[in-house]
Amino acid sequence: MLYKSMKECILDLEKHGHLVRVHEEVDPDLEMAEIHRRVHQVGGPAILYERVKGSPFPAVSNLYGTMDRARFIFRSTLKKVMQFMQIPADPMTVVKQPWEYTGLPITGLKALPKKVRNGPVLACETTISRLPGIKCWPDDGGPFILLPQVYSEDPEQLGIMRSNLGMYRVQMAGNQYIKDQEIGLHYQIQRDIGLHHAHALKKDEPLKVSIFVGGPPGHTLAAIMPLPEQLPEVAFAGMLAGHRFRYTYRNGYAISTDADFCVTGTVTPGKTKPEGPFGDHMGYYSLQHEFPYLNVEHVYHRKDAVWPFTVVGRPPQEDTIFGTLIHEITKPVVPTSIPGVEAIHAVDAAGVHPLLLAVGREQYVPYAPREPRQILTLANAILGFGQCSLAKYLFIAALEDRSDLDVNDVQAYFTHVLERVDWRRDLHFQTRTTIDTLDYSGTGFNQGSKLVVAAAGEPKRTLARALDHRLKLPDGFNRPALALPGVVVISAPACLDAETSEKDVLLLADYLGQAGYPDDIALVVITEDSEFATRHINNFLWVAFTRSNPSHDVYGVDSFIDHKHWGCRGPLIIDARLKPHHAPPLIESPEISRRVDRLGAKGGSLHGII
Repeated sequence: MLYKSMKECILDLEKHGHLVRVHEEVDPDLEMAEIHRRVHQVGGPAILYERVKGSPFPAVSNLYGTMDRARFIFRSTLKKVMQFMQIPADPMTVVKQPWEYTGLPITGLKALPKKVRNGPVLACETTISRLPGIKCWPDDGGPFILLPQVYSEDPEQLGIMRSNLGMYRVQMAGNQYIKDQEIGLHYQIQRDIGLHHAHALKKDEPLKVSIFVGGPPGHTLAAIMPLPEQLPEVAFAGMLAGHRFRYTYRNGYAISTDADFCVTGTVTPGKTKPEGPFGDHMGYYSLQHEFPYLNVEHVYHRKDAVWPFTVVGRPPQEDTIFGTLIHEITKPVVPTSIPGVEAIHAVDAAGVHPLLLAVGREQYVPYAPREPRQILTLANAILGFGQCSLAKYLFIAALEDRSDLDVNDVQAYFTHVLERVDWRRDLHFQTRTTIDTLDYSGTGFNQGSKLVVAAAGEPKRTLARALDHRLKLPDGFNRPALALPGVVVISAPACLDAETSEKDVLLLADYLGQAGYPDDIALVVITEDSEFATRHINNFLWVAFTRSNPSHDVYGVDSFIDHKHWGCRGPLIIDARLKPHHAPPLIESPEISRRVDRLGAKGGSLHGII
């Protein structure tokens, strides 16, 4: 089924048992986010909030909360879009199986945006303060728009085919924003809207921005797709929605006429205000920083408008499903985008950008014993490829060692790499570089380091699958436990400051070097609570890779520097303790949790679900 509006999608989901209505009045201040999290955690349905406190508009969330439901929503177009993405990867597929691609010209036609004179979204106007102001975490700086489609055009090349449609969070109130007149724009480095902003600064003119909310679900997914520069997101939105992206202009602003809401305004050159804090997808707060803001001019909406939102936090959350869908759609494109790279996986459980797993071809010297050569070149290409440039840890393995190695099977991948890695040779650091804006493990805002671990060749060790008395630890270090084969997590003293932190790890490294360590242990991770970190692989990935900065937190047993190359002869050690400069982790409000319990009690709208 093809949806022309958010309401059509909601009614279709309800008809097929994929949606529940909450009849009770609910508070957008923390309560709705808690409801969403509770329902999402149990794999529950989409949620329609009929009565939102302080707003005349109903709201909906958890639309894409499961892969089954996401595939159901896009059941009419997903296969066709995937076929379209397959063509650049293998053009001969169309020749070999032409009957499979008979509808491709129609799909391509739907990629052309359609300009119209008017549309449903222009029927009514409201104000920012009357929209559902969703606040998700207790220390958030205010309410946020959490499924926005932020539209901008390049001031140097105006026009919809040179536009950008991105999903950048929008702070609706709080801090120093003037009520109903200003809202905060948070866009990170490597985002196309940043280029548009730079060009507006160069011309010393305001940047016109439109923020669409709702409309066909395909428009929402298009806003987060990593697309080639020559393919604007509005074109992809048309293909995924199954009908052309309809737009018009009003007062010089582009308007998505099928959206539920549209906010228009300008970004004044050179002016910023504090934005945040915000509980983000790494599981920590992104702190308050100066960001551009929008001078609001109009807030349009449909007569039957519904406010869609999501909730982010420590993964997996609903945005995990977005990531999985994107991976499915773009998987065929990776080998053509970076020749030699067979697969890439940004690990959601580790916060996406902190950990990247890849497989590449190792064919530079096919007659010599295999070791990392070509895959090091490929690693550099990956770190220069779009959002992959924000990766903090990049592990890359050689396809020739195992042709069926799956980057999505994280445990099997790590086992393969740790069996083969040579810590004396295979560690490659970038010590002063750019990292994700949301990552506070580094040395400053957007500042940190990267580590490439490249493994190729025959296995060098058998990995431990059980721990015994062989591992002896110094005082203060205890409760060792295996997180993965060959990976031991140890509880360590809390980190008080940088100097003490380094002393702690060096003490452990020296002790293990002198007392001896089992040869089947390849990696040691220290944290405050080894039991938590080893309870589930997702806990381990989150702790190990979101809380460490490679240049500062990676150590090793019997380490050395040889002509500026750092390595170690014994196990690698990662200090994954919380540091004083880290952002605080996200914690729910117990009071709000108790309030939500009533909805799951007998007679409540969510009885039997939560």
